[in-house]
Amino acid sequence: MFVKSVELKNYRNYKDLKLNFTGNKILLIGKNAQGKTNLLESLYYLSCLNSARAKTDSELILWKENFARLKAEIIKNDMEKELEVLINPPKRKELKVNGIKKGKSSEFCTNLSVVSFSVNDLLLLRGVPEDRRNWLDMAISQIYPAYTDRISKYNKIRIQKNNHLKEIKGNINADTTLLEVFNNQLSVTGSNIIFLRLKFLKELQKIAMEKHLQIASDETLTTVYNSTVTEDTDFCSDADLTTEEIAKKFEEKLKERKLEEIIRAQSLVGPHRDDVSFFINGIEAKKFASQGQQRTVVLSMKLAELELIKEKIDDTPVLLLDDVLAELDNIRQNYLLNAIGQNTQTIITSVDTLHFDNEYLKDVEIFKIAEGTVL
Repeated sequence: MFVKSVELKNYRNYKDLKLNFTGNKILLIGKNAQGKTNLLESLYYLSCLNSARAKTDSELILWKENFARLKAEIIKNDMEKELEVLINPPKRKELKVNGIKKGKSSEFCTNLSVVSFSVNDLLLLRGVPEDRRNWLDMAISQIYPAYTDRISKYNKIRIQKNNHLKEIKGNINADTTLLEVFNNQLSVTGSNIIFLRLKFLKELQKIAMEKHLQIASDETLTTVYNSTVTEDTDFCSDADLTTEEIAKKFEEKLKERKLEEIIRAQSLVGPHRDDVSFFINGIEAKKFASQGQQRTVVLSMKLAELELIKEKIDDTPVLLLDDVLAELDNIRQNYLLNAIGQNTQTIITSVDTLHFDNEYLKDVEIFKIAEGTVL
């Protein structure tokens, strides 16, 4: 996977931008709040039509403009492709591959694969469960593009259910026919989401354990999926659940908590309530690990994510590193840079070049960015 160029029009703080890349090591230099992160975000958006920093697409449009256009020329499996997204609310965004319109997001999202590693990811363990769910869902969508549509469908049903629960709030004698319809739909859609999360995390942990041991040789990293449906799943075990088994458990949990959901007018069961926990030598990292240990966990998971996606799509994703080196000590900085394969196109943002040795900088393309302009 290789990004040859990126072109932005009215995107964030970029009025007009066209950048061409010729190598695998790219460095974007500039002070904070100049647009370095926005550029990485645009590539991430072109990969999965989502952003970790924006709740709606309209937030991506330059102030006082009514549309934004993102384009990129890429090489995937030795084939050149041109990707284009037009964001023009309230109309539906327009997607094109090689000039041909694509009606489904899942069709568009099969083209560019990226792994993003930012300062916010270093706070993954300390963040709220939604942060970890978002990380997990975005990583899975790089392998299974249709997964994003499943999440969207599940959330639409859940919102409808919540609206209905608000209408019957506290009425334990209310007709629950419609509620049961929603629950049936959620158990079917939600079981697919949980199945893919469990499958992904189990495969990811095997790689992450090895990565973690290379940095901290006396520490074993394990992962647990905290589910409101299947209970806690420890990936040291070999137990695998089918979607049918998960759906059955889902239905049982919904029946158990049906009265509580009516009283509280909330959907209390499902993947929207799940979480992920990380353990070092059996001790929960969020509660007891040092800052350095927590960052080693995240670093291991991110490198494992890169390797797993590469294995699944039979191509190397583009790696986006957003100001992350400044937050790592020398040991972890060196491990990260040395762990990146020569064939991995890596785009890094930094305030300056101080975190890179002369050997690394020999074949790096450096772009200086200020106020949404490449100098």
